[in-house]
Amino acid sequence: MLPITCFAFVFCWVTTLAAGEPGLMSSRRASTDFPLTADPATKWWKQAPAVSFSHGRYGERISGLETEVRSLWTSGNLYFLFSGRYDALHLKPNPDTTKDTWELWDWDVAEVFIGSDFRDINRYKEFEVSPRGEWIDLDINLNPKPPAINAKWNSAFECKARVDQARKIWYAEMKIPFRSIDSRPIKTGLEYRINLYRIHWTNKSFLAWQPVGQDWFHNPKAFGRLVLKP
Repeated sequence: MLPITCFAFVFCWVTTLAAGEPGLMSSRRASTDFPLTADPATKWWKQAPAVSFSHGRYGERISGLETEVRSLWTSGNLYFLFSGRYDALHLKPNPDTTKDTWELWDWDVAEVFIGSDFRDINRYKEFEVSPRGEWIDLDINLNPKPPAINAKWNSAFECKARVDQARKIWYAEMKIPFRSIDSRPIKTGLEYRINLYRIHWTNKSFLAWQPVGQDWFHNPKAFGRLVLKP
């Protein structure tokens, strides 16, 4: 996400975490890979651990936009499912889901920032999905000045989006190949550095699972942890 209008700092935030520990998210192992449906009622997602958040980049409370994120993993892929309440959607005209959409963050979007390198926390990947299924994946390196954001990088991740207009909730599902984010053998107990975001442009809300304390989402010091569970 690029720099945007500043919000006042409010030192008050509430996060609901599946593990009951600040900054920690669990991903449960699935027995096999599965088709993307963007539906939390499917057998795959019903028992998946989740985190939820309803606060912004500075920890300020944001009402009516509660966001839940669940995670599953297999030997080859890492899955996320976002469920976000909305009042009205801000969508890009003429969506193209056949290729990545640059500046997708200028529209409503769900985002995952994730890195496997705990020594160089300035290197990580960014994945975004819109309510219409548009997407972008980015290779981020904050070490150079200015930072290097590689939009030509291709993770081969897959996504699915769905809007439930009756309930005013939109869903975004991601299937991220482990090989695109980690060179280690994939096994239970592996940890990743992660943050989860959602942009809701109707009322200029920028939600963050772990508040980053700045306008730009790119503050890896604020990232939480994702742990692969059995």
